[in-house]
Amino acid sequence: MSDQKTQNAHNVRLAIENLEGSLIREVAESNIGREDVIPLWFGEPSSATPKFIKKAAISSLNDDQVFYAQNRGIPQLRETLADYVSRLHNKPIGIDTLTVTASGMNAIMLVSQALINQNDNMVVVGPVWPNCCQTIQVMGGEARQVALHPDNNGRWQLDMDELFSLCDVKTRAIFINSPGNPTGWVMNESEQRSLLSECKRRGIYVVADEVYIRLFYDGKKAPSFLDFSEINDPLIVINSFSKSWSMTGWRLGWLTHPPELGDVFSKLNEFNIASPTTFVQHAGIVAIREGEKFITQMVEDYRHNRDLVFQRLAALPKVKMSRPEAAFYAFFSIDGMTDSLEYAKHLIDTTGVGLAPGLAFGPAGEGWLRLCFAANQDILSQALDRLEPALS
Repeated sequence: MSDQKTQNAHNVRLAIENLEGSLIREVAESNIGREDVIPLWFGEPSSATPKFIKKAAISSLNDDQVFYAQNRGIPQLRETLADYVSRLHNKPIGIDTLTVTASGMNAIMLVSQALINQNDNMVVVGPVWPNCCQTIQVMGGEARQVALHPDNNGRWQLDMDELFSLCDVKTRAIFINSPGNPTGWVMNESEQRSLLSECKRRGIYVVADEVYIRLFYDGKKAPSFLDFSEINDPLIVINSFSKSWSMTGWRLGWLTHPPELGDVFSKLNEFNIASPTTFVQHAGIVAIREGEKFITQMVEDYRHNRDLVFQRLAALPKVKMSRPEAAFYAFFSIDGMTDSLEYAKHLIDTTGVGLAPGLAFGPAGEGWLRLCFAANQDILSQALDRLEPALS
């Protein structure tokens, strides 16, 4: 009995007791709000939500759109999403394949709840946002990470043979975050086709986190599994309003999935949140219908920021990095750095710039740092002015 109490001092499930805290939070928590620190640790736009979206939310509140709604989202938003994703992927995608969620994070949790039994596993391509793995562990499963590797030119590469070597009879899915956080890696269509084909053969799901799909620097969007997949393929795609429409605090996202999973996600929404917040959903409709100009300008701003960061950091002899293909992160290593957590803390003390430690994104991220360049360019330049002497 005493051993059991030692293992579970708070009398909660061991899977929860054993969850690790965020290393990004460990760096940031005591430094949030400091006027002398430039915070580039979290992954969110520094610009506020556009006024036309906020105005739509206020209008919905004034119209009393504050009551419970359908589990899978209000019909108007699902229809708007169906039109949007159909145009984005140049093929018809119906509302029966779409479920609205209370954020991309919530969507990831719903997928783990739907797929993972005790002692199942999901193979995750890393380095990756740590919450993806933690949702698997919450369900009593195992997150098996396969690492991307930089080639001689610094471009991230995925070894498919290594990935599938981690799969066994308890593997329920493969988790792909492309465009990737923290690397900016983009999986090309040939790789996506190969992966989905093999997963179909093995009878396991592809879970594709595509929340950065619009933050792509070589076209309107990054390659997506939805560009070529068929309606009943074992594919679940996660998306969010947070990044593309600068709505991180609004907590709104969606899943695209085989129609047969509609009832599953309806039940899970019921038992997690009942339904996404109603007036926020109405704001989401306006974000999609009127937001293309905003997205285009935002991506162009991020492109300038990306080029500025790459030009200055990659020129430093101790820094190794590639120009990110998408998203808004610079992920770089420094010669001689072996403990990214302590180094990130050291940089705050010596430069006043807050970065995320690579270890926060799994073992494959150790030895690297992440800088979020979704910031005002003047602030970004100040941060680089401070960092350059320390990294030289």
